[in-house]
Amino acid sequence: MGLIIKYLNGCGVEAIDREIIQKYNDYHRHDSNDDVLLSLRKDIINKKMLAIQKELLPDIIAFNDALREALREMYDRAYRIWDKMINTIDEGDGEEMELTAKCYLDVDYPTLHPMQGDDRQDLWYALCDEDLNPLYADGISVLTLTFPRDEGYTFDSFIGMDCPPPNWNEGLDPLLTKDLHLISQFHNLFQHMLFAITDFIYVRKFRTEIKIEITK
Repeated sequence: MGLIIKYLNGCGVEAIDREIIQKYNDYHRHDSNDDVLLSLRKDIINKKMLAIQKELLPDIIAFNDALREALREMYDRAYRIWDKMINTIDEGDGEEMELTAKCYLDVDYPTLHPMQGDDRQDLWYALCDEDLNPLYADGISVLTLTFPRDEGYTFDSFIGMDCPPPNWNEGLDPLLTKDLHLISQFHNLFQHMLFAITDFIYVRKFRTEIKIEITK
């Protein structure tokens, strides 16, 4: 943990963090360059932290396991609700139904994160803001779990474990991470969204959102 703090303290993103927080607190300052600011921050932190990947492995594994469990609970709950819906609504009445299930990182700044401070919660709000981090607007999965479209999806399909090799470790050390079975939602956060790796690997709590639409 001490080495991680040393590397994070030495990565030089303090000014960028302050600018991101200011932009979040003043919506009049939002502009098209916001994603560039978050992208620059992500690149700087990842370059430093991926040089010491071995130190991060326990938290990468713990995060991946916690995320898998949260997605499993969401998946099972969504299926239970969907099954009740299709069993109670008469197909002949012309109503069309859709259920969407989304998973997000918890709204509270991770208590396990080695960097703590008075401004960390404000930074967390900014990083999770859909205006500043637009690909995160629909949650951790790039494609949300949606019924009836995804009725045939197994849970392994949903988390990307149904294709060889079952390990979404692109961008990480292939030898260190070859047996981790990282799920596709880990890959989405790491590769496609504007979170640095140390932003999310200390998260252990998640929030889910299930919405139902019925139209005629």
